[in-house]
Amino acid sequence: MNQNKRYFLPAMAALALTLALAPIVSSAQDPDTRTTAVRSAPGPGPRYWSDNWRGWHFYEEPEPSDETDPPRKRQPSSVPAAPAQRRAPELVQFEALQKTLEQYRNIAIIKPTEANVRRYMELESKIVAQASHFADVAQRVAWATPELDPTLQGRPVNAKAIEVFEQDQLTTRSAAMAALGKDHVLFFFFRGDCPFCHAFAPTLEAFQARYGINVVAISVDGGPMPGFPNARADNGIARTLKVTQVPAVFLAQPYSGKISPIGFGVLSESQLLERISTVAAPATQEMAPGTNKHIVLR
Repeated sequence: MNQNKRYFLPAMAALALTLALAPIVSSAQDPDTRTTAVRSAPGPGPRYWSDNWRGWHFYEEPEPSDETDPPRKRQPSSVPAAPAQRRAPELVQFEALQKTLEQYRNIAIIKPTEANVRRYMELESKIVAQASHFADVAQRVAWATPELDPTLQGRPVNAKAIEVFEQDQLTTRSAAMAALGKDHVLFFFFRGDCPFCHAFAPTLEAFQARYGINVVAISVDGGPMPGFPNARADNGIARTLKVTQVPAVFLAQPYSGKISPIGFGVLSESQLLERISTVAAPATQEMAPGTNKHIVLR
């Protein structure tokens, strides 16, 4: 019995050592297991076998993940969308009529059969009749509303009214021209060899006598002009004003140096009066300030 016990105890110790070393040997021999153990081991931190204070049963919080949180879905707005404005039924009907007429016309052009052309012409006739009815109603509205009547705005269309209108315009412009002649002059650019200048000179001479505004004749080529014996030779003012065509008339205010073009070519007395009155009006100068030039007059 003692002899058996002597052999039994060493055998039991050897068996216990074998069982204890078996997992370590197995993991060392199995490459897959070794790889898994290496991968699962922490990086530069201490190994588990060196931290004997942890023991075999411990728990640690997982390391934070590098992945960012997925973007949150945008919540739909709780504010309801504004309802679309309802269009007038007349507009819908008008657009449908336009589209139908265009389709009928295009079909008739591509395939001009008698039926297609008749269908287009019938619809077009209905539209023309509707437009004529609109014109009649608009005319009656204008008759009943003076501020909407085009015949009462600006120049009248009636022959008798035109006569009265022109007489009133002449009186008003004549008074304005008399006041304008106190501090304004007319520059008349001409050439001695220009037949149009010679034809226009008597009109300017009569205009000067009628309205009392002085006309200063300027010879571009140095030639004379009948009716203006005191004509001046051009001293460069024609080039400054870019006078490339004669006869030419400019309205000038000597004390301010402001000069405005009136016209080129042969003009009548009424045209001169109308243009000068229009150019001299303050409203016209505000609308077209670029037509005025300022130069030093000698």
